[in-house]
Amino acid sequence: MQEPFDAELLRQYAEQDSESAFAALVTRHVNLVYSAAVRKTRNPHAAEEITQAVFIILAKKAQTLRRETVLSGWLYQTARLTAANFLRGEIRRVRREQESYMQSLSNETGAWPQIEPLLDDAMGRLNEKERNAIVLRFFEGKSFQEIGAAFGGTENAAKKRVIHGLEKLRKFFAKRGVDSTAATIAETISANSIQAAPAALAKAVTAVAIAKGATASTSTLTLIKGALKIMAWTKAKTAIVVGAGVLLAAGTATVTVREIEAKQTLTIRMRVDGSDFLRVSGNQLWFEHSLYQLPDTIYVNGSPWSPTWNGDVSTKYTGLKPAFNPSNPQRIELAVAGGRGMVSIAQLPATTNQQTLSVLIDDKDYDGQDWYEFTISW
Repeated sequence: MQEPFDAELLRQYAEQDSESAFAALVTRHVNLVYSAAVRKTRNPHAAEEITQAVFIILAKKAQTLRRETVLSGWLYQTARLTAANFLRGEIRRVRREQESYMQSLSNETGAWPQIEPLLDDAMGRLNEKERNAIVLRFFEGKSFQEIGAAFGGTENAAKKRVIHGLEKLRKFFAKRGVDSTAATIAETISANSIQAAPAALAKAVTAVAIAKGATASTSTLTLIKGALKIMAWTKAKTAIVVGAGVLLAAGTATVTVREIEAKQTLTIRMRVDGSDFLRVSGNQLWFEHSLYQLPDTIYVNGSPWSPTWNGDVSTKYTGLKPAFNPSNPQRIELAVAGGRGMVSIAQLPATTNQQTLSVLIDDKDYDGQDWYEFTISW
């Protein structure tokens, strides 16, 4: 007997409060959500809480989701955003869980150890249809025919979406030093992206989610609140971009559009063990090392840079484009995409420090190196 489609199960739950339908959805997708959460946080206990939060959000939003929603893609994106929200506010020290998880990764071979820490950020760069196609094809092993049906299109159109998505992933990885073919990326994601959630998790998640979170812990409810804000902002930002495209196509521009387009960014990706300060001024940046192991290769806007060190001070990276000349230092923003410790603005540019921005990357409470990625915008 053919299993009911996600849309039918979701309809049964939304219209009839069918607990069995919701339980079937949880059982079907719990591994997808848990895997995304544990990959992002590297903390199995946090991943369980995030998984619970994601399905509570699904229960709350079941009646408002569009009929054409690809549930696998929606759950994956919700898990990704909820995990990102968790990392922003996470202060708890979970060395044992992280060390155990990293030890399991050290036994792996092939491209996965390089792709794994970058995958979910790369998926975030895809548009919704490309991301849904990649999730269906390589996370859930669906055929092109099944993907086409999920989109209400043809098998050929599904292939094109998957190919375009894979090429974007390949370029994202290449800019960060992972040189691999699209075929290898596809094979690697298919083989490694999903892991089994703990046996009792699906049942526990179903019980809490059906109650709309009434029995959830305070930390889970806080996580849900933050995730819903991020989801609302992501949706609003997409609407702004689409709206801007329509306005520009009509030959019209607004202050809002110009401000969006004028935003300058600097993205840094590096491995940290201890503490380091990033200094940025004009068209130069450099690092001052504080504790433990010196950083090796640093990626500046996707380009690798291997500085030499004079004691604890690096040589300067020159020719920074765009140059860091913020008109209003108070509008400088910092967005952290990866790293287990803390990244924060230590000092804003001012006349007293020669207009130099200082950012602290603090990993001193953890053993070994970890990849950090953050973006400064002004």
